[in-house]
Amino acid sequence: MLETFNGLLIKNKSISLQDVWKAKSNISSLIKKSPLVYSPTISKLKDAEIFLKFEQLHESGAFKMRGAVNAIHCLSEAQKSKGVITFSTGNHGYSVALAAKKLGIRAVICVSMHVPKAKIEKIQSLGAELEIFGESQDSAEQRCYQLMKEQGLTLIPPFDHPHVIAGQGTISLEILEDLPTVNGVIGGLSGGGLLSGIGLVMKSTNPDIQVIGVSMENGAAMYESLKADKPVEVSEFPTLADSLLGGIGVNNNYTFNMIKSFIDKSYLVPEESIKKGMAYLYKEHQIVVEGAAAIGIGAVLDNIIHVQPHTKLVIIITGCNVDLDVHANAIQQYI
Repeated sequence: MLETFNGLLIKNKSISLQDVWKAKSNISSLIKKSPLVYSPTISKLKDAEIFLKFEQLHESGAFKMRGAVNAIHCLSEAQKSKGVITFSTGNHGYSVALAAKKLGIRAVICVSMHVPKAKIEKIQSLGAELEIFGESQDSAEQRCYQLMKEQGLTLIPPFDHPHVIAGQGTISLEILEDLPTVNGVIGGLSGGGLLSGIGLVMKSTNPDIQVIGVSMENGAAMYESLKADKPVEVSEFPTLADSLLGGIGVNNNYTFNMIKSFIDKSYLVPEESIKKGMAYLYKEHQIVVEGAAAIGIGAVLDNIIHVQPHTKLVIIITGCNVDLDVHANAIQQYI
């Protein structure tokens, strides 16, 4: 069965604004509202009002906790009793592991050999069963499906799932509550779960609110898929924005079409700009974040994204799960 939402064709099920409000209720016991913080230095530099949504303050250190909690909340008791499984570049896996631990559910997390050590150690610290397999997220995904079938586990996908998307969309409800006059939102673009949820809420509220995606220069699967007008596979390369690595799935059901419909523009951001963003957040806001969290700031600082004067803009600061040596090396020339 095919359904539509505002002209958007989605396989099997439509995702509505009501689903996001349901998610807000579902996650309220475990997820607290994150701060929306005004950033004076970059606001003055760009003659605009620029705010930062501090999603790195969640217990998991990333926004991914929202979608993970909502997806697990929506499982049947029979599914919960057998446990959950996922594949991840790190943050989603940690969020699923943490949510599962809080709810007393078995969790198996599949990652590739390229996932940073800091994220591996955090997942292991929660007692989740960790499977390290292959050179890419696509390989980890294949291993995930194999184990899911063998052990009767329920998959909690990192992005291409209605409950995950709705959970991430709750970020927008909080933004609109704190800044109802917002003109635009910038967020990392990888599998598309974050900006699908944000785009759904923002465009349902006001189609003129700009939703902008940013990705690293090499290995940007959603960016390349949008160019090809179909999901494509890409090679992965080392990057400070490692949370944005990974494919979108050649059989993508939700996020590819949602991103096509809801995103106004997407940009590629070089590694040096990501470093500048990390350094800015460290100097001006005293926070240590991973590259994927700083990519939007870097794009604005280096005029990759041109901010219109007097715009009210929100940049999503997505996560802080970074090795401290990596962070120190990245920012040293800019502080």
